[in-house]
Amino acid sequence: MCDQDHFEDDRQQYEALGLVTRKQFGIMLGAGIAMMLPQVANAVTVTESDVSVKTPDGTADCYFVHPASGTAPGVLVWPDIFGLRPAFRQMGKRLAESGYSVLVVNPFYRKQPAPTASKGAATPIQELLPLAQALNETTHMTDAKAFIGWLDQQSSVAKNRKVGTQGYCMGGPIAFRTAAAVPDRVGAVGSFHGGGLVTDMPNSPHLQAAKTKAQFLIAIAANDDMRSPNEKTVLKETFAKANLPAEIEVYTGSAHGWCPPDSGVYSEPLAEKAWSRLLALYGKALA
Repeated sequence: MCDQDHFEDDRQQYEALGLVTRKQFGIMLGAGIAMMLPQVANAVTVTESDVSVKTPDGTADCYFVHPASGTAPGVLVWPDIFGLRPAFRQMGKRLAESGYSVLVVNPFYRKQPAPTASKGAATPIQELLPLAQALNETTHMTDAKAFIGWLDQQSSVAKNRKVGTQGYCMGGPIAFRTAAAVPDRVGAVGSFHGGGLVTDMPNSPHLQAAKTKAQFLIAIAANDDMRSPNEKTVLKETFAKANLPAEIEVYTGSAHGWCPPDSGVYSEPLAEKAWSRLLALYGKALA
């Protein structure tokens, strides 16, 4: 998880398995530069811009990208601890090219505008912990309401279709809480190598998410599962009891952080599998 400085261990494991080379690692992480994602088949033309979103605590700098014509379901994207950067802009644009109006946020806007990681995804975790630790259940909820509210003010967002949200690493529990904050609006939630989804507190993100009406996709890193093997069982039991559709899978061979293309443990095959499952979720829940 993002509050554990084990990314170097993960990189070494991936290199040993032949899934990433040291040269690729250096290229990917330099200045936040991402590997190119596969192109979208039948991609729609999109419009992209940097936007400012007012919240109860200030003004958040965000990236907004959507189909150039017509309306599309809105999607709110919560980045990992490395924040809003080229890799997540690339991921947001790719999702927009698939037919969605996408807002990628800087979750650390209270402290500083993006970029918030001095060396992109190569930034030491300890350097970023103060930013992450400044966020909590209250900021998650108030931000979620503000960002979803902003999306619903945009002419490119379909008001008659549910909104989706997805989070990576620390963004996973924030995505869960987004559904809890705006339960009548959020129809689909994706968590990718999310950290802190299950806690023993009454306000645990998984318990809050279980009170919604959303559908869920929870993609778990293999090494996160090794550290917390019971978490997937708790998630499955909780969502089954709540009668909420939830696809929960441990991605064999993956290391924490495998989805963003600038990650040192990025795995294109596994990231593409997760991406295809996300599109399947949105295709059902946001139709």
